[in-house]
Amino acid sequence: MKVTAKAFSSLPKETYIAALTLLAIGLHLVLRYAPATPPGVADWPLFIALLIGGIPLVFELAKKLFKMEFGSDLLAGVSIFTAVLLAQYLVAAIVVLMLSGGATLEFYATAKASSVLAALARRMPSIAHRREGSLLRDVKLEEIRVGDVLTVFPHEICPVDGEVLEGHTVMNEAYLTGEPYEISKTPGSQVISGAINGEQALTIRAEKLAVDSRYARIMQVMRETEQQKPRLRRLGDQLGAWYTPLALAVAGVAGFLSADAHRFLAVVVIATPCPLLLAIPTAIVGAISLSARRGIIIKNPGILEQIDSCRTLIFDKTGTLTYGKPTLTAVICAIGFDRAEVMQLIGSLEQYSKHPLATAIVTAAKHESLALLPVAHVSEHPGAGLLGIVGGRKVQITGRGKIATENLPLPPFASGLECLVFIDGRYAAALRFHDTPRKDSRTFIEHLRPRHGVRKVMLVSGDRESEVQYLAETVGIMEVHAGTSPEEKVEIVKRETAHDKTLFVGDGINDAPALLAATVGVAFGSASDITAEAADAVVLELALGKIDELMHIGRRMRRIALQSALGGMIASIVGMIFAAGGYLQPIGGAIGQELIDLFAVLNAVRVALPTNKLQDF
Repeated sequence: MKVTAKAFSSLPKETYIAALTLLAIGLHLVLRYAPATPPGVADWPLFIALLIGGIPLVFELAKKLFKMEFGSDLLAGVSIFTAVLLAQYLVAAIVVLMLSGGATLEFYATAKASSVLAALARRMPSIAHRREGSLLRDVKLEEIRVGDVLTVFPHEICPVDGEVLEGHTVMNEAYLTGEPYEISKTPGSQVISGAINGEQALTIRAEKLAVDSRYARIMQVMRETEQQKPRLRRLGDQLGAWYTPLALAVAGVAGFLSADAHRFLAVVVIATPCPLLLAIPTAIVGAISLSARRGIIIKNPGILEQIDSCRTLIFDKTGTLTYGKPTLTAVICAIGFDRAEVMQLIGSLEQYSKHPLATAIVTAAKHESLALLPVAHVSEHPGAGLLGIVGGRKVQITGRGKIATENLPLPPFASGLECLVFIDGRYAAALRFHDTPRKDSRTFIEHLRPRHGVRKVMLVSGDRESEVQYLAETVGIMEVHAGTSPEEKVEIVKRETAHDKTLFVGDGINDAPALLAATVGVAFGSASDITAEAADAVVLELALGKIDELMHIGRRMRRIALQSALGGMIASIVGMIFAAGGYLQPIGGAIGQELIDLFAVLNAVRVALPTNKLQDF
């Protein structure tokens, strides 16, 4: 019962108004045509509906009028008000139903960004286990201080960023990094808030306060992005901005010249923008249905009106334009070092790294049937690479740009992914990798400008410069931003959105704030529930063709919606001329408007029909 009550309490008031008005119209018709109904009684249900539902709607529309906002629904408010004054209560109730029904339809199709923050908050623990002497005491997250020693139980979520003091386990950091890897942890390893612990308990030292930890910062950026994201001007509002003043002007002139209020009402009724109130939401729902059948979940219907006009496309790297599975392609050993020995040492150490290249190294070592050695200590600090003691030997794995290389016998630099191995302080080997681009990545990128009018394509990633640059050159992207944090991604997206509408495609929880900041945010795959909540659309199948399909579905929906809306409005304008000349009474206007509505809605339904013309590359 509690769930049901909560569900009902979350419904918008327009839902209740629509239900009440529909019931009132039904009762009115029953009483009106019942043989023994006293005069005037049939209108009582309509009075109740207009009193409870009509007044709030008209009040909201009046506030828009005072702000000089001439949207598509303002004319409906004028129709309600005028119909009541002229005792045309059924006409008024029908307009209330259309107005509230359109708002209800949009509510059910629209995803609220606040659900993202709720999902984030639900994931974080409310307490942590702090070690005080020989005892463990549960404390609130805000009570944790830097330097506190905490225990993370098996399968718990890590509460803060810190360093492992005791224990060996694996942690799932996919929620934070977007990489579907479980990272081994040993004393000296770094842990991040939001990661899910494995089957063994860990003792960690807090290095940051809970409010400063990685997970909290992502949540804060997301909250700020949600609050700052500007409201997009919807298609119905754009059309209503010129149609509503025109209709009111025609009705006003007709009523003034004829001195007949019924003529004013006839014009307003035939002019009521039902094609905007009904046909556009119908087209949107049809596009949502078509998208779902194609493996694309639309969470914010508004993006279907915007996606075809996005002129800047921004991609995260791993898992979107690539398969997200880098492989070790070359081990170039220095003189005096054996390849098998190098692979055994680095394979043992990389078990404890969170970098995606670590999985490629460990996989290669196991493929060569090399026994992995015990690791006594691991550290992975920014600028130093991965350090550890493996089988009594000091092993370091780092990038070419992190060390002085003037006197080292390094192989020539090659594009792509690379790291260097040092054993006991001596240069031992260069490792080269490739994160294979999706086979259709370049074709997809190249078709965006001629087929979709895209002016700029960007690659924004938290990965290393060499990795990102290699991919950009491979797929044909000119503008690259590497090593970016979630906060920096948001700033880049905001800056680009200020100049052009943007489409951002990402897959990790670290992409969630950028997905919110973009005009249109698309989550690629369903690995992260937080990313899916933040996105306007979720592409379930990991194929770039689905992004293209989404763009075509949006274009097709907008085209058919405009056909329905503009066609209906033109027909309404013709009817307005007849009504203004006195050739169309209010009842005739209502009938005429119903026929126009039927045409507009039937045309809008075409959006949901299957079609094979949704890809063009």
